[in-house]
Amino acid sequence: MKQTGKLDYLEMSATGGTLDSVKAFYSAAFSWSFTDYGPTYAAFDEGLDGGFQAESTEASGKPLPVLYSENLEQTLEAVENAGGKIVKPIFSFPGGRRFHFTDPAGNELAVWGE
Repeated sequence: MKQTGKLDYLEMSATGGTLDSVKAFYSAAFSWSFTDYGPTYAAFDEGLDGGFQAESTEASGKPLPVLYSENLEQTLEAVENAGGKIVKPIFSFPGGRRFHFTDPAGNELAVWGE
C-alpha cells in the first residue's frame, strides 16, 4: 500500500551499458520482467525493503540494492553466467551470507541468503 513518506521505488542507472544489455542481464540472472516506457526507460516490479549501513568500512557511499536468494551459490553462478562481475565473493555477515556484483551498467548490487 502506498503511504506518504514510505519508500516506493528504486531507480538505477543504465548509462554504463545499453538498456537492452541491462534488461537481458537481469532477465537471465534473476528472471526479472520489464515494462518499457519509451526507448530509454524500463520498469521492473520486484519488491523493496531497506536499511542503513553505519560501518564506514562496509558502506559504499551509494545506495546498495540487495536481492535475496534461497541458494546463494546457484545465484552467484547465474550472475556470472549472465555477465555480472563479482566484486565481493560470498562472505558471512550478521544475519546470513552475501556477495556483491556489478551489472553491465556498472551498478553495484548484493545478493544475500540465510
